[in-house]
Amino acid sequence: MRRRRILWLALGALLFIAAQSVANVESTLSDFARLGRHESAANVWIWQLSSAAVWIALIAPLWWLAAALRPPRFTWPVAAGLHALATVPVSLVHVLAMVAIRKLAYAATGQSYDFGDWPGELLYEYRKDVATYLMVLAFVAFAQWLLARPVSEPQVDVLLIGDGSVTHRVPVDAIDWASSAGNYVEISWGGRTLLHRSTLAALAERLGPGFARIHRTRIVRKAAVEKIETDRSGDFAVTLRNGTELRGSRRYRAAL
Repeated sequence: MRRRRILWLALGALLFIAAQSVANVESTLSDFARLGRHESAANVWIWQLSSAAVWIALIAPLWWLAAALRPPRFTWPVAAGLHALATVPVSLVHVLAMVAIRKLAYAATGQSYDFGDWPGELLYEYRKDVATYLMVLAFVAFAQWLLARPVSEPQVDVLLIGDGSVTHRVPVDAIDWASSAGNYVEISWGGRTLLHRSTLAALAERLGPGFARIHRTRIVRKAAVEKIETDRSGDFAVTLRNGTELRGSRRYRAAL
């Protein structure tokens, strides 16, 4: 279950990044066309993917920051202030790594990348990075909350059977058959037979509609039946999936 949550979170993050990347590239190309400035789509994609790649790499430290800088370790105002301070080094790492990737990508295509006026561009990128920081922080906080939620185990109906000082927890779906044995009933489970103090009628009521009476002294789990062979007299034999053969009375043939 936890692995499934992680896969869904990763898939959701990738889909969001892909959709946002396409939207950003198309928006940038449209802005350039409106301004009469020509820029190749390949270069715009280099800008977008270099930034996205660095933010993906920054998810790990942001994951740590989200876990470390939160209540009850810190009050909400202190946590908010610490995250505000963290945006500065995170933005600087983002910009430096992004520019390095762009320079390498441009060089590979025979071009030269110029980031422009560093103080002005750093401030411009910082304003955008604060919004992205908050968005990624919200995502990792939600992911940590989701992964921390307890995984609910499927409820299994069990029958408690005492055996001296031992109490067996027998899954109802694992019982093959049961038959009367005086003041007890014999219950076949997993290749062994256990004695349970009960009447067959009370046990049949407890086990529910998944079991059928095939004889005055015997019930069987319907899903365990593999084959039914009826005699001329109307009596029949059932063969279970584990190879056990049980006799049934024609009076109870309709139950199967």
